[in-house]
Amino acid sequence: MFNDIGALELVTIVVLAILIFGPDKLPKVIQDVSGFIRKIREFSDSAKQDIRSELGPDFKDFEFEDLNPKTFIRKQLTENEDLQELRSSFDLRKELNEVTDAVNSRETGQASAASPEPATPAAGTGPDLLKKPAAPAQQPRTPFDADAT
Repeated sequence: MFNDIGALELVTIVVLAILIFGPDKLPKVIQDVSGFIRKIREFSDSAKQDIRSELGPDFKDFEFEDLNPKTFIRKQLTENEDLQELRSSFDLRKELNEVTDAVNSRETGQASAASPEPATPAAGTGPDLLKKPAAPAQQPRTPFDADAT
């Protein structure tokens, strides 16, 4: 419940409670607050049981925590069998290593001057992205007439 309260905040709250309520009234205030929290929890639990009984046997395993969007999405991602199969079939590290090997082998192939013909990509692999494209042919310029405009 209070996961994000540190020791300094807790000490500050205790000191303020002692200053506000006094040492003689503080135990009674703590009992009243804890009883109030207990009653709220009992009311919440009874309301959950009433809702479950009204929903019927089809929703016997219904959990109210599943209504939280984060929990719902996490549950759907972990229980979906197709997604698990897809996740297991795709290995990002393997894919990155293959790309790295391909780039490194292409660089070493171009760096060696022993081969007289340039390295050409295999058919169907696409254009060579490391090779600079040829400059486009110069188009003759159309004459500009300043008086015509």
